[in-house]
Amino acid sequence: MSRLVRGEIWRAFSSSPYVAQIDIHGEGSNFSLTKIQLGSNQGTKMAGVQYRIQGLASTGAVSAFKATSIPRVNSCSLKSTRTGFSTGNSLRISFKGRKKVPQHSILRAIYVDDDDEGYLLDAPESEGDGFSFSGGKYSNEVGRADEWYAKGRIVKAYPVKGGLEKAKDPLFGLPMGEGSQTSDDFFRWFCIEEGDRTKPTILLIHGFPSQSYSYRKVIPLLSSDYHVVAFDWLGFGFSDKPQPKYGFDYTTDEFTTGLSLLVEAVELGESFTVVTQGYFAPAVVQYARNNQARIDQLILINSPVSDAHTRLPSALSAFSTFLLGEVFAQDPLKASDKPLTECGPYLLDEEDAMVYRRPYLTSGASGFALTAVSRAMKSELKRAVESLRQTLSSEEWSKPVSVIWGVKDRWLPFKDVEDFAKASRARLVQLEEVGHHAQEDYGEEVGATIKSLMKRSVPSYP
Repeated sequence: MSRLVRGEIWRAFSSSPYVAQIDIHGEGSNFSLTKIQLGSNQGTKMAGVQYRIQGLASTGAVSAFKATSIPRVNSCSLKSTRTGFSTGNSLRISFKGRKKVPQHSILRAIYVDDDDEGYLLDAPESEGDGFSFSGGKYSNEVGRADEWYAKGRIVKAYPVKGGLEKAKDPLFGLPMGEGSQTSDDFFRWFCIEEGDRTKPTILLIHGFPSQSYSYRKVIPLLSSDYHVVAFDWLGFGFSDKPQPKYGFDYTTDEFTTGLSLLVEAVELGESFTVVTQGYFAPAVVQYARNNQARIDQLILINSPVSDAHTRLPSALSAFSTFLLGEVFAQDPLKASDKPLTECGPYLLDEEDAMVYRRPYLTSGASGFALTAVSRAMKSELKRAVESLRQTLSSEEWSKPVSVIWGVKDRWLPFKDVEDFAKASRARLVQLEEVGHHAQEDYGEEVGATIKSLMKRSVPSYP
């Protein structure tokens, strides 16, 4: 089984304009390598770059690697020309390019101990509920999804409509498995809560399609000084995934109402800061407008804010296609992997990717919810974005607004974001090394930025 670096990102400091260096530290006393993959988020062409690898705690030479280009992800795969070897605890990799290397280039390294390529879906089959068209394979061993679930709790909010009628699939009208059914009284929301409740509260809200898991690196950075809460929207992660016409149709208004009821159920306190990322921002801003007295500050992360952002990217709009949308949404590689990786410069760590795939592997309801969200959002997004802009630029809005923007976002172009920030009197912070799912790409920097914004006042524009 391949071992992948746990999504870590190392900062390489250039000793000269053409040289950068990266250290990899393994867990345990030894790890065996046959392949190393380096990815640059600067868009730097890695092909033709000279690599030198040396062991820092190795008894043998570490030099038998050759580079092969993987242009799609601007990375190189370095494969050993001999069998695996022990390298002790760490490696140092240096590369020399034909062009100047950015002074603070961010590099990502993935190491594996076999020649497996592609996705590692080699675990025992899961029974699921019969609607996982991809085969429903995932590990029954305790993984990161189980560890994340153990940290949280289920909160009931938003009354279920329609009584005790069991949900049926939208394709054939067949009763769906237990994993696709919701609670009988109130919908179940998965929530993560860390930090001291007596301290200021920060509510972290994920985007589409994602999970609260995307904030896993942000929460520890904030919880030492703040009370931090994150949750999975209905239809995602560990929360209920009601089928349309069975109590929740995934409209902007319903998401806004759901957020309002969840806030009351969690008992967040009199006021709190709201951090929201991605395409659910219009629903969140609508909630903030209706409850402005409770909002301390609003922070938007790569959210649709301009006319250029009013159309869903093809990776998401594909799920709105009649019939094909339902089929595509049952494939976790299409429903999860593609939307999470094509919009930015990074690939997901395999174990992290399995956390996002898991709902689609264990419940047909996850895919059907995805199609419902896509269809509702496709028809409402233009109007919702305009409402967001009007709300935050109006004289009636008086709360501080900040915008964190990963400029490597391939879905939402940076065009007009500065104009939006000025119109809404918002502080704009650009992150050069991240894409659309900023907290997933570089959670440490996003967490540090949020922490900084919590301590600073928002400037006024002339």
